[in-house]
Amino acid sequence: MREQARFHDQVLRAGLPRCRTAFVSGPSQVGKTTSCKALSPRYLDWDDAADRLIFLKGPEGVARHLDLERSREREATVVFDNLQGHPNWRGFLRKFSARYGARVRVVATFLSYGRKKPLPSNTVRVRINPWTVGECARTAPTDSPIKAPTNISEEDWVTLLEHGGFPEPFRKRDAKFTERWHARRQSDLIGHDLPRLAGVRNSSALQMLALLLADRSARPLVYSDLSRQLGVSVDTMTRWIDLLVDLQYGFCVRPWFAGVPKALRKEPRWFLRDWSAVLDPSARTRTLIACHLLKAVEGWSDLGFGQFELRYVRDKLQREVDFLVLRERRPWFLVAVADVAPRGSAVPPVLGYFQRITRARHAFQLVMSGSFSAVDCFAHNEPLVVSARTLLSQLL
Repeated sequence: MREQARFHDQVLRAGLPRCRTAFVSGPSQVGKTTSCKALSPRYLDWDDAADRLIFLKGPEGVARHLDLERSREREATVVFDNLQGHPNWRGFLRKFSARYGARVRVVATFLSYGRKKPLPSNTVRVRINPWTVGECARTAPTDSPIKAPTNISEEDWVTLLEHGGFPEPFRKRDAKFTERWHARRQSDLIGHDLPRLAGVRNSSALQMLALLLADRSARPLVYSDLSRQLGVSVDTMTRWIDLLVDLQYGFCVRPWFAGVPKALRKEPRWFLRDWSAVLDPSARTRTLIACHLLKAVEGWSDLGFGQFELRYVRDKLQREVDFLVLRERRPWFLVAVADVAPRGSAVPPVLGYFQRITRARHAFQLVMSGSFSAVDCFAHNEPLVVSARTLLSQLL
């Protein structure tokens, strides 16, 4: 396929001049290193043994190696890759910025910066996610959360379904390569990243948990069942799930219950970051949609459009809608996923029920097999049957 600039590349280049530090995070092999190395030749990688020795010399040693003292550049950019491996990366960055921050911009990459940690002042966050329908349709920075529907090629659509959105398999588009890439990525994550970054004694059980969760995407997480299977406490299981989320192996979508009668409150759903690794067709479909929606809510938040969050809705009567997007902590739109259109293109009653209960502005019955239609889904407030290709093209 033709080379195409990534959406986040343009966001990063536009945002960096307005701040002193950029924190770039995202799953393993999503393209963080490629994007950030393109910003500057002054680059150090904690995972490289030689570069690690330079890091350990402190800010002054790093500055000498990068020739910052003699640089005539008015504002130099330096890239610190895989900085989550540094045992005291916060202290290192604080000292480096205090000494050189007046004329140096820092780009630091992480698997995850942390979900609840506040960003330091004058810092921009850029969360990188895999390719999506919206990114196939456009890559220019957006001036609003929702864009006009834009069709993508049949080749791009099929590639997303079969090879996923991670850059290498998406660009290569070869079944054998994708299979090898999946195996290598899984091995690197479970055999290398987890033991190195987890800091737990029972790393073998944690690795087993990662393997179990590889086959449970789009399913509820029952902590007590998993804890019995692996012989650990529920508290330990909760910490391990949080760790896998922080390492960007997968993510949890939690239920929304405010104002919902008899709502489920505690049971999150688990989703892999790589939907193409999910074997079950129905689970793969829901994982693809979840990943698209996650990229949208994270990207909208990072771009400053407000506070967005991804949830789902289910009650004790087994009524459920797959996804609910919150905007400023209020329900904005619901998404129910179906492989084929409902009979007569009728909207399932449960979608209208939860729209009334949550007071969400929009409610969509999303159909994977539907053809693209140049209809603005967000121009309608009543429950609507829409194709996945149409709705997803309006997101990031």
